[in-house]
Amino acid sequence: MTTPYQQQPHPQQAPGGPLGTYTSPIAVRRATFGDALASEWTKIRSVRSTMWTLGVLIVLLLGLGLLIGFLVRASGHDMSTSNTPVLVLGAYGVLLGSLCVITLGVLTITSEYGTGMIRTTFTACPSRGRILAAKAVVFFLLAFVIVTACATLVAVVQTAMVPYAPTPTGGEWLRATVGIGLYVAMLGLLSLAVGALIRHSAGSITIMIGVVLLPLVMALFMYTESLSDVRAFLMDYSIPSQLIAFYGASISNSAPTGWDSLWIITGITALALGGAFLSLNSRDV
Repeated sequence: MTTPYQQQPHPQQAPGGPLGTYTSPIAVRRATFGDALASEWTKIRSVRSTMWTLGVLIVLLLGLGLLIGFLVRASGHDMSTSNTPVLVLGAYGVLLGSLCVITLGVLTITSEYGTGMIRTTFTACPSRGRILAAKAVVFFLLAFVIVTACATLVAVVQTAMVPYAPTPTGGEWLRATVGIGLYVAMLGLLSLAVGALIRHSAGSITIMIGVVLLPLVMALFMYTESLSDVRAFLMDYSIPSQLIAFYGASISNSAPTGWDSLWIITGITALALGGAFLSLNSRDV
């Protein structure tokens, strides 16, 4: 007779005999890059920070974009006299919304370092380069789709809302929608790379906000003639100036125009991601 506190022997384990064998019904196979993508997609869509940052991003892109269009329509301003493209009205929401993309890009990787979950991730997939690549692909596609969709909706509504404005060309439409989506997503990807290098959420976000705003702020306070060349360079190549270039507007004749801004941010992001890959493989968790 046994009491409730006595452990019963396993059905495959005879008293005093060897342990029974167990075969898992799940087929054993090598993990692939697709598995890493599925894992990172599950992570990014299941955390609350993603919902909050993307929610604020959509509110800023749509809310500010439509509000500016409404104010211009209510004022009766004739944009055709100054040859100002109507699509540039969407730049206000994109400038502020890019801060949300920067925040999400940093948190995509630094949140795991903050909680210690990164150890579990690297244990499940020892290939650290594969993990970083999967995070980069999932984040980039998510940011690109949302920013492009919102920018397109704002552009369509603003074009119909503002009556006195030049009709945008096909190239202007492409830059103000797909171009903006690619640029903002690439800026977020740069934030992810900085997060992988710094491994600290607050520090990485602070650095990226400085990268976006500091050059323009510094240029505004450079009054002396000896610093005129530095001031012009900072004004032309600051992140806000490069964003505005997609809408066909520029601060000066030497500022990047058209798709040049995208190639600049792509080159910088590629260098930062390369440094992040080297850092992951050479540093301890």
